[in-house]
Amino acid sequence: MSVAISHLSRRLAPWLALAGLALLAFLVLAPFLAPLAWAGVLAYASWPLVEQIRERCGGRDTLAASLATLLAALTLFAPLIWLVWLAQQEVGRIYPVMQAFVAAPPELPDWLGGLPWLGDWLAQQRAQLLADPQGVTIAVKAWLAAHVSDAAAMAGGVGRNLAKLVLVLMILFFFYRDGARIVRELRHVLARFIGPSAHDYLAAAGSTARAVVYGILLTALVQGVIAGVGYWVAGLASPVTLGVLTALFALIPFGTPLVWGCAGIWLLFQGETGAAIGTWLWGAAVVSQIDNVLRPLFISNVGAIPFLLVLFGVLGGILAFGLIGLFGGPIVLAVVWAVWREWAAHLDDDDAEAMP
Repeated sequence: MSVAISHLSRRLAPWLALAGLALLAFLVLAPFLAPLAWAGVLAYASWPLVEQIRERCGGRDTLAASLATLLAALTLFAPLIWLVWLAQQEVGRIYPVMQAFVAAPPELPDWLGGLPWLGDWLAQQRAQLLADPQGVTIAVKAWLAAHVSDAAAMAGGVGRNLAKLVLVLMILFFFYRDGARIVRELRHVLARFIGPSAHDYLAAAGSTARAVVYGILLTALVQGVIAGVGYWVAGLASPVTLGVLTALFALIPFGTPLVWGCAGIWLLFQGETGAAIGTWLWGAAVVSQIDNVLRPLFISNVGAIPFLLVLFGVLGGILAFGLIGLFGGPIVLAVVWAVWREWAAHLDDDDAEAMP
């Protein structure tokens, strides 16, 4: 009996030590999991370009990784700086428009004023603006003064996110330089623990990551550009800023109506009824429909993984992990689906063998 217990303890001891070591490693790396995940997504999405850079550099991994990281930094920071500058310019143009709207609110359209409850409420708000236009300014200043701490927290959050972005670029360099070796070692280790099926699981995760990254990012970019054109045609004062907001909201499924819907409401309150209806029609018939065409087109490249499963992965991933869950959620469900399909295939084989 004691011999059996001793043999069992010798078998369990390495696994317990390995589990404890893995737990300690997780605690150490926990603050950096999000930057590691973002760097992994960016490295995987841009890997074909990195391979071309490596070929032009004669196989010198460090030089190729440095050039690829520099290109990634320019790709991330240059549009960000340009958008900040452009947003500052457009906000400067929005402020006089807001002042003019508060000083002289336009007449309500007859059909809008005739709506029950809403028409009376809007008419009352317009009458209050005409009677006391300074009251709105005072109320806004009081609200801003009461939320100074929130603004400071937001500024601190922006600073932390910029620091995380720098950390992502640093991690990205090492992924570019050593990514091939990391993947080979990961395949080897997983094959030892899981078996040959590990290669199928990694293939499912990789194909899903590629489809989700390109499907979500490129679709959002196209939606933002097309929406921005519609905002410009409608005569809105900040079409580029609104287009960027539309692209950001497009990362979330069914999020674009929040932007083009509010843009149409703003035009409606300014008395531009035709432009408001045109914005709503453009958003519903073109901007939102692009999401229904392009995203399934990209995700269909995954193969047998159902689109509904990927959609649940996107929504559930956002709720569970934040923005990185856009990519992490579908990848997790893709691996689960691969495991399920393999078990189901074995079940079919067992049934076939059991048949006389």
